Amino acid sequence: MASTLGLGARSPAPRTPSQQAANPPRQASVVEPDDSLALWNGVPPYVLLIEDDEGDAVLVEELVDDSGIDVRLGRAASLADALDMLAAEAPECVLLDLNLPDAQGLDGLKRVLAVSAEAAVVVLTGLSEERAGLSAVAAGAQDYLVKGRLEPDVFMRAIRYAIQRKRTELAAVALEAGRLRAEENARLERGLLPTPLLRRDPADAVTVCARYHPGRAQTLLGGDFYDVVQTSDGSTHAVVGDVSGHGPSEAALGVCLRVAWRAFVMAGARDAELLGLLEQILLAERSGPEIFATLVSLTRAPGSRAVSVQRAGHPGFLVRSAAGVELRTVPGGPALGILPGWGAGWPVTEVPVEAGGAVMLFTDGLIEGRIGPGSDRLDEAGLLEIARKHTDLPAEPFVDSLIHAAQGLAADWGGLADDVAVLHLEWNTPT
Repeated sequence: MASTLGLGARSPAPRTPSQQAANPPRQASVVEPDDSLALWNGVPPYVLLIEDDEGDAVLVEELVDDSGIDVRLGRAASLADALDMLAAEAPECVLLDLNLPDAQGLDGLKRVLAVSAEAAVVVLTGLSEERAGLSAVAAGAQDYLVKGRLEPDVFMRAIRYAIQRKRTELAAVALEAGRLRAEENARLERGLLPTPLLRRDPADAVTVCARYHPGRAQTLLGGDFYDVVQTSDGSTHAVVGDVSGHGPSEAALGVCLRVAWRAFVMAGARDAELLGLLEQILLAERSGPEIFATLVSLTRAPGSRAVSVQRAGHPGFLVRSAAGVELRTVPGGPALGILPGWGAGWPVTEVPVEAGGAVMLFTDGLIEGRIGPGSDRLDEAGLLEIARKHTDLPAEPFVDSLIHAAQGLAADWGGLADDVAVLHLEWNTPT
């Protein structure tokens, strides 16, 4: 139902002193505030009136005064002036006459909405133009008010309700955007956090424990990724990587690299050829020349007591054995994308892993959290110290204890700002 507003064709004549004495001014019709209308949070709302008729403009000012509500009322006599004022300060509500010198009908409404999409718009129509008011609401206005009726309380309530409806509309849009983002995150997560592709071969079984924690400052997954594949010859292949930056582009690139790594491994690519192919994918898919990726990749042949490791600009990894935990940082090459076409390759290093032993790969988000003032960080040495305190734990509590300890140390200094990906591989059958 349309709200009503009385606007005359001209300003009322001033009252003489004798008229004022005989007929004292009426008390203002005050709209009592309540919880459903308390939208201002203590700050007077800014309402912009776009009206070329001086008489109507004066009566709007009187309606505001009579309401007893504290409002900052701006005035523009043309659409051109109004657009300049909208660009300078966004109002909570716009009162728009549909008949302006430089805009007629819905044209003015469309131009106001284009400039100030977050403002509630209430159009002003004549007694014979209610159909135009309905059309304006269908075109994006929150309400319309009909000139020819004087009701200050209804006038202010219409403005308040229009603002509330606009806020509800914007909240609904934000909620839908959040839902779509959550769905996109879920798709990215399914790509970043894969199901290991393992063979059912008891002769060389491997147990996988993986964890992924998005960084505290992110609303989207970052570019950390991991994967584990056992090929037809029984070999176990694993990778943990980290794309620089955060956001959907980096997350998508992480998914792309992970899927490419799996495909190349299953197609038989190994060693320097494998990392060279991954770099070609990164160069083709990255959003800018500044984007790079670090990774550590390993292979364990069935029955072997060593893993073959390649490292491209990535931190070292932990090796667990009956004797305890050690940090291994093997020779490596630059991160993928840092030196495109780099000809030296990435060396392959054999690292002993005893029967029943395990390795734990991780991204730098686990070790780069600040643990004190200045630049004091956990780093690899700090992680190794924590790991040695939990050396006797099984895989899952071991991994969780390390992540929890790193988070606790960084909690008072900003937390773990980067993503954390951890991959623990344990070969359970002695060879």
